[in-house]
Amino acid sequence: MLYFVGTGVSGHRSITAEGMEVIRGADLVYLERFTSPVDDGEIAKIREQAGGEFRRAKRWMVEDGGEILREARGRTVALLSYGDPYVATTHQELRTRAVTEGIETRTVHGASAVTSAVGECGLHHYKVGRVATVMGDPKSAATPYHVTCRNLAEGSHTVLLLEYDEEGGFFLDPGAALRLLLDADAGEGRNAVGSDTFAIVASRVGSGDQRIVSGPVRVLEGVDFGVAPHTVIIPGRMHFTESDAVRALSECAGDPRGNSDAVRGVPAQMIEKYVPMVREALREVAAHYRGSSEFGPVLENAELYVRDAEQFLREGKDEVAVLSIGYADGLVDALRMAKGMDPRM
Repeated sequence: MLYFVGTGVSGHRSITAEGMEVIRGADLVYLERFTSPVDDGEIAKIREQAGGEFRRAKRWMVEDGGEILREARGRTVALLSYGDPYVATTHQELRTRAVTEGIETRTVHGASAVTSAVGECGLHHYKVGRVATVMGDPKSAATPYHVTCRNLAEGSHTVLLLEYDEEGGFFLDPGAALRLLLDADAGEGRNAVGSDTFAIVASRVGSGDQRIVSGPVRVLEGVDFGVAPHTVIIPGRMHFTESDAVRALSECAGDPRGNSDAVRGVPAQMIEKYVPMVREALREVAAHYRGSSEFGPVLENAELYVRDAEQFLREGKDEVAVLSIGYADGLVDALRMAKGMDPRM
C-alpha cells in the first residue's frame, strides 16, 4: 500500500486528521521537501508522530521511485509532501507507476500553496490562468514570460512558482524572478511586463509570519521578502472586489490594478500588421484585373475576408480572425501568380 499525503501549507499543524492517522499507522514514512522548504523543526514534529520508520526522501529518490515502490509492495508506506501531493507531476507519475505495477494507492489531500496564495491575496480562483515556474537560468525565462503574456491577453491571473533546489539550499528570490521577466520582455519587445506592471508576492502562506506585498514591479524589486517559500502573482483583469481585497489584505504600494488592458494578444498584433499589408497588396494587384469578370469576385472575396478579420477580432473570435486574414492573403498571392508575379512581393 502506498499513501500520498499532502501536509498542507502550515507545517505539521495543517496535516488533516486522516493524514495524521496514516502517518501513525504506516510501517514507513517518507518525507520529501524538494517541492518546497520544510524547516527542521517541522520535520522533527512530524517524525515524532510516525509510528514506524521515518526517512527523508530526496528528489532523485521520488523521481526514480524504485525504492519507494519496492517498499510499498509488502508494507504500508506513506509519502508526505508539502501542500497537495499532485501539484507535483513527479508524484502523479509515481502514482501511475504504482497502479500499473499492481500496488494499491490512496491519497490524503492537503491545502495547496497555489490555491492558498490566490485566496490569501483576495483574487478570484476562477480567473487564474496557466501556472508556470520561474527558474534562475535566464535562458528558461521565455516559458513563464510567454505564459504570463498569454494569460494577460486573456484577462487571467498568472501564478508563478519559483525555483527551489533542496540540495543547494537555493530558492529563487521574487525580485530576481521579476527581473528575469523584465529581461525577457525587453528581448521580445512586447511591453507586456514592465516596471509599472502591478504584481503580488505572497511569502510563507499559512505560516505565522505570512506576508503579502503588492505594487509595481519597480517597487517590489527592492523588497526583502524574507525566507522562502514565495509565490509571485501577476494579475490579469481585476474585478473591483479583487482590487479592494488586495488593498486590504496586502502591504500595497499604490492602487491595485490589473495588467490586461495594456497587453494586446498575438492575434490583435497580427491583424494590426497584416490588414494594411493585404489591403495595399489588393490595390496593387487590382490594377492588373480591371474589367475582368472572371477575377472580379476573387478580388471582392479577398476584401470581404479582410473586413471579416477585423470584425471577428472585435468580437473576440481571435482564431477565426487570423484565419480570415490568412485567406485574404492567400487570394492575393493566387492573383499575383496568375499574372506571373512573385507572390512574395
